[in-house]
Amino acid sequence: MYLVVFRNRKRADIDQAAYSAEAARMEAMARQQPGFLSFKSYAADDGEVIALSEWESEGAARNWGRVAEHRVAQARGREAYYADYTLFTCDNPRIHRFMAQG
Repeated sequence: MYLVVFRNRKRADIDQAAYSAEAARMEAMARQQPGFLSFKSYAADDGEVIALSEWESEGAARNWGRVAEHRVAQARGREAYYADYTLFTCDNPRIHRFMAQG
């Protein structure tokens, strides 16, 4: 598994409706990509957002990053939506699981 963590903060003056529509479109497209496993996004009280995506492999995640429409959305994000972001990636993360019985 290949894990991608996208930590970001939006600019105060963004067009929230436009951002939400584009984010929904990108998520729908990502879900159709070969090797996609999952996506979840969480917002903290201080406004930071953490988006987690899981992929079968680094190659699958990188291929998604190269999709033309996704590259256009990435550029628009830097130009119009994000104040800052950090991208973390991890190949074969160490995984611990717990499931309560009952």
